[in-house]
Amino acid sequence: MRITDLMIQDVMIMDLQAVTKDGAINELIESLSASGRINDPELFKEMIWKREGESSTGIGGGIAMPHAKTGAVNEPTVVFAKSSKGVDFEALDEEPAYLFFMIAAPEGAGSMHMKTLAALSRLLIDADFIQKLMDTRTPQEVTALFDAKQEEEEEAKRKKEAAKQAKAAQKAGEQTVSSAEASSRDGAAAGSKEKPFVVAITACPTGIAHTFMAEDALKKKAQAMGVDIRVETNGSEGASNVLTEDEIRRAAGVIVAADKNVEMARFDGKPVLQRPVSDGIRKSEELITKAAAGDAPIYRSQGGAGSSDKAEGKGSVGSKIYKDLMSGISHMLPFVVGGGILLAVSFLLEQIAGTDHPIVQLLQTIGGGDGAFHFLIPVLAGFIALSIGDRPALMPGMVGGLLALNSNSGFLGGLAAGFLAGYVVIFLRRALKGLPKALDGLKPILLYPVLGLLITGAVMFYLFGPFFSWINTGLIDVLNNLGTGNAILLGLVLGGMMAIDMGGPFNKAAYTFAIGVFTSSGNTDGAWMAAVMAGGMVPPLAIALSTTFFKNKFTEQEQKSGITNYVMGLSFITEGAIPFAAADPLRVLTSCILGSAVAGGLTQLWSINVPAPHGGIFVAALANHALLFLLAVLIGSIVSGLVLGLWKKPVEAKL
Repeated sequence: MRITDLMIQDVMIMDLQAVTKDGAINELIESLSASGRINDPELFKEMIWKREGESSTGIGGGIAMPHAKTGAVNEPTVVFAKSSKGVDFEALDEEPAYLFFMIAAPEGAGSMHMKTLAALSRLLIDADFIQKLMDTRTPQEVTALFDAKQEEEEEAKRKKEAAKQAKAAQKAGEQTVSSAEASSRDGAAAGSKEKPFVVAITACPTGIAHTFMAEDALKKKAQAMGVDIRVETNGSEGASNVLTEDEIRRAAGVIVAADKNVEMARFDGKPVLQRPVSDGIRKSEELITKAAAGDAPIYRSQGGAGSSDKAEGKGSVGSKIYKDLMSGISHMLPFVVGGGILLAVSFLLEQIAGTDHPIVQLLQTIGGGDGAFHFLIPVLAGFIALSIGDRPALMPGMVGGLLALNSNSGFLGGLAAGFLAGYVVIFLRRALKGLPKALDGLKPILLYPVLGLLITGAVMFYLFGPFFSWINTGLIDVLNNLGTGNAILLGLVLGGMMAIDMGGPFNKAAYTFAIGVFTSSGNTDGAWMAAVMAGGMVPPLAIALSTTFFKNKFTEQEQKSGITNYVMGLSFITEGAIPFAAADPLRVLTSCILGSAVAGGLTQLWSINVPAPHGGIFVAALANHALLFLLAVLIGSIVSGLVLGLWKKPVEAKL
């Protein structure tokens, strides 16, 4: 399969008109949609922007490779586009992008198209090839250029393989050592003396482009530097060219250029550089130089490397805390949703069949405090600790969470237990660093578990447990005794927060607060869930209403995309509004925040209770005032939709 099998001439754009990143993405998607290569432009755009949120796909050197793998794609396609003016794509080198390759990969596709995309990524390392692409004028010239280049690469590969086989045959004929295994080891040792040898892993979140570009950049730079290298890629189809134990053992150092988790235990005791995948592309020489010299922290799979190198380029302290918190919440949410929905159904059945009905009791046992809900706080604390201190912190974190549960310190106590256990393990790594190497094996199986549990448990039992129990009890008492005015005010705030960043920190903070009350309070269960659920349903519904009733304010594609927001809004998927917010943040965010706040406040004015943490309209029947809940959502959506529709300028009046 050739690259040009995916680079369809009919979808190429030889003179991209957009001058902004959002405009370029829209123009590329429009070409895909017009050709029928995708079935849901709005969903595809949402996934493109989700990937951009992880790191820019403007790789530098005048190239951008936005990509997404989703069910919105009918056929794997690469859209080639060229801009004469250049587009600020937030590239790694802060230079404009002139060449664009939008990669559309279908969900569940085989590995053949991934190999083709990997080959594309590798070709784009060649500066001469890039210049030739810049000089093309027609889609036919682009296709011919790629075909010729790929044929050249394949021919070089065939010659290299033939030379390798010839050399192997010659070596076999001259071999005089009786043991082939001993000869192989001697040859490897001799080779390691002649050239430094390093190993590397490359991986990006989607495993489509950056993974293979980093691989090729490292290989080419290593060849130029006279360094032998083996690179394992962790693409979307799994690991390829997996490193062997012998290669890892022989390597002077290890490079992990990855933006997602990879298997690290095999590098125990080796010098390991852990960097973003973009460094593998842009800083390949620096990484190879350090790895070849062993200039990297020693990695310990159960202990600490004692270096900040792992965190280089990973963001601020605040972003690290947020990542650790979200790790705990993401692992806790299945327990909240599964247990919460079963409990909500049991409450509904209880009104019909009574408390003693066996199905009611079964659902409440499975979903409630003896089932799923019993694990909420321990799982939250355990995975926060795991994110901070790796596997040795998991057990102390979970036990600390259980102590928080038993001491009635609730959700806040669980948060404290998770962060406490994680940093206790980090402290122990540093404190025990000076122990004799003979005791290294005891650290993960004896010292970290025992000391980590003892310290975490003691602090939770004597200090954090009582303190957060007092705070938790006080918070519940305040919520239980809120007057109508104060409850409405808090409902306004929580509802509005759901629309501020639509899935970001503000949205998660409001939802997390509601979960905390939902899992620990008595007669207020579901009150704040009603506020955040209503607030989260409004933005996509408002977009849908606005695109339906103010058609002249939106493009034809936006109108089609708006229809999908009816489904997303009713399903409590706030992220459906993100593409519209990205294109027009001031108008969209302001109007959505206003409507979401109104919806959240109304749920408290009408004392609405939704005893389920997710589901939108599908759990509305479980609310104590189902029709009023839907009315609150409808009113908030109409408010936002009207404000947005009246505020936006007609399409023809836009600059």
